[in-house]
Amino acid sequence: MLEDVVYATVDMVPAADLAEFYRRQGHHTTNEPVKLERMMKHTLCFVTARRGGELIGIARGVTDGVWGRLAECKLDPGYQGPACVTRTDGRIEHDSAGIARAMAQRVIEALWAYGVERIDALAYGTEVDFCEELGFKRMPGVVPMQLATPGEGTKA
Repeated sequence: MLEDVVYATVDMVPAADLAEFYRRQGHHTTNEPVKLERMMKHTLCFVTARRGGELIGIARGVTDGVWGRLAECKLDPGYQGPACVTRTDGRIEHDSAGIARAMAQRVIEALWAYGVERIDALAYGTEVDFCEELGFKRMPGVVPMQLATPGEGTKA
């Protein structure tokens, strides 16, 4: 574990900081500050990891009050360790310093403390291993589906 990583549970991150973090990860999301602020406003728990003041990781949990979801857990590939192969989309390929795990655990604890009865997560690739290490179990028969913004088609 890196000793100089500072974790914080925050209500908001400046939208420009969040947009820059996503850009550095190659994560395709909106760059519109109003939409990023709205996303953070509707997040129950938003955890950041910073090193030297630089945002290197985020995790967030959302809920409808009964079910919760680990909505995202992204770590800068530079901190993912030697087994990080793809270095795309900020995926947790190998959490060698335990940074992503520390962020995700804070989100999970906040969701349980809020009183949710179940926490879900969507994972692909090595994110499956990461989620299983956190205690998540595969849900048989579940098919992930997506509804794209009208006129945009499907998004990958």
